[in-house]
Amino acid sequence: MPEARTPGDDRRAGDGRRVVVAGSSGLIGTALVEGLRADGIEVTTLVRRPPEAAHEVEWLTDAAPLDPAVLDGATAVVGLNGASIGRFPWTGKYKNTLLWSRITPTQALARAVRELGTDAPAFISASAVGYYGSTPGQKLVESAARGESFLADLCGEWEAAALGAGEQTRVALLRTAPVVHQDGVLKPLMLLTRLGASGPIGRGAQVWPWIALDDEVRAIRHVIDSELSGPVNLTGPTRATANDLGFALAVRMNRPFALRAPVWGMKLVLGRDATEAVLTADMDVVPAVLQASGFTFAHPTVEDAVAAAVPPAG
Repeated sequence: MPEARTPGDDRRAGDGRRVVVAGSSGLIGTALVEGLRADGIEVTTLVRRPPEAAHEVEWLTDAAPLDPAVLDGATAVVGLNGASIGRFPWTGKYKNTLLWSRITPTQALARAVRELGTDAPAFISASAVGYYGSTPGQKLVESAARGESFLADLCGEWEAAALGAGEQTRVALLRTAPVVHQDGVLKPLMLLTRLGASGPIGRGAQVWPWIALDDEVRAIRHVIDSELSGPVNLTGPTRATANDLGFALAVRMNRPFALRAPVWGMKLVLGRDATEAVLTADMDVVPAVLQASGFTFAHPTVEDAVAAAVPPAG
C-alpha cells in the first residue's frame, strides 16, 4: 500500500489548486478528474474501498464521519455520488438506493465542510433537472418551483442536504440534464436503434433536457472557477424533444426511427414513477445562470451532442 500522505502535500506544478471529488468513478466524475489533472490541478478522490494510491481517501465504509482535514486547503469539493436513475424498474428497494446513494454522501460532505468554518472550500454538489418535474409549456430557469414527483422530492432532499454545509461557504447545486453519451442517456437508445426498434417514446413531442459530456465537465469547472452559488441548470442551450434526440441518433447510426413505444407498455415494464419522471416528462430547462455568467457551449444543439458522442455509421 502506498505511504499515507496528507492531501495537498505533493501539489503539482499547475496553479497550486486542489479539488476533492466524491463519485469520481462515474461517467461525469471520471471525465472531470481526467480534465482537472490534465491541466495540472491536483485531485483528491474519495473512494469506498481501501485506497490504492496516494490521492485516494477511503470514506463511507464505516460509521466514522469524513475527516474535515481531507478537505482542508482545497479550492472546492465536488459531490457527484448517486446510483443511476437509468436503471429500471424503480422498485421500492431501488428507490431507497437512489435516496441513500445521494443523501448520505452529501450529508457527510456538508458536515465536513461546515466544520471547517470560514476556511471551507466551495461545495459543488450534484442535483438533477428532475427537480422541476414534468411542466409542459414552461421555460424552467433556476428560480422555478420544485415539481411533484418522486424524483423532484429526491432532488429537493439532495439539495437540502448540500445546503447543510452552512452559510459560511459557497454552495452550488448542479441541476444536471441527462448526458448525451454512449454510457449516458444514449446507452439504451443505441441498443434499440441498432436493432431497428427505435421510434417515438409516447407522443415523442415531450421536451427533454440534455447536455453533452464535454459541456457538462466544462460547466462544472466553470462553476468551480466562478463565484456562482445556488442552483445552476447544466443543460444544453437549445430546446429538443424526445423525437429530436431519437431521430438524430437514428440518422447518425443510419437506422430507421419508426416504432412508437406506448406509454402504457413502458409503465407496465419500467414502472409508473420511472416512466413519468424520466421518459415522458416534459421539461424545457434553460441554463440561464450559466449563460448569464458568460459560459459558452461547445455543443449547442442535441444533434451536435449526438455527433460528438457517436461515430457515424460506416
